[in-house]
Amino acid sequence: MSLTDGENPGDPGPAPGRETARPACAEGGARRGRPRSEAADQAIFDAVVGMLEAGVPLGDISIERIARTAGVGKATIYRRWSGKEDLFVEVIRSVEPPDPALPGTSVRDDLIMFLEFMRQRGLAKRGSALLRNVFAQMQTHPRLWEQYHRTAIEPRRRVGIEVLERGVATGEVRADLDLDLVSDLFVGPLLLRTVLHPDAELAPDFPAQVVDAILAGVRPGA
Repeated sequence: MSLTDGENPGDPGPAPGRETARPACAEGGARRGRPRSEAADQAIFDAVVGMLEAGVPLGDISIERIARTAGVGKATIYRRWSGKEDLFVEVIRSVEPPDPALPGTSVRDDLIMFLEFMRQRGLAKRGSALLRNVFAQMQTHPRLWEQYHRTAIEPRRRVGIEVLERGVATGEVRADLDLDLVSDLFVGPLLLRTVLHPDAELAPDFPAQVVDAILAGVRPGA
């Protein structure tokens, strides 16, 4: 019996599935329509993850192949995602640490929490063959990289800038600074150790060290 939600009877039956639980969909991934089948969602998701873990190149993973592996019709996939880029982004985001809920107590607290998320993300990338494989390939798939940048990187960057804007409003950050540049100063050390020096230490106190060093130069009167 096929794991579809209203597909044609001729759709292929389900391939043997895995036991992993599927996280909630990334924002913007689901499309409106009839109620979604959790079984179909799980099968689609596991099909993509299974192929990526097996080393199948991104360019070789088509919607048709995903549908065949998951045992659903292609229409089932297209009701959920506009294309495979949307689906791949959801897969990537599901194996990354969840975006942080900032405490809002102070600029320092929020920035440390934000950089701790980046530290955890860096550790996850180091420990996940799937993430390393996908990120290495994304550079050669501009549409996928653009989609990930638009739905994941830019919103996170905006969160960091909003923290600094609140700091300007509360007098914790100088008002004469380019906040885009200041945001890059905070994020840069984490990216450096994650991307350019992946063997560098990412100690638990590293976010606080970065935040304190930079805040000392951007506080009013500094």
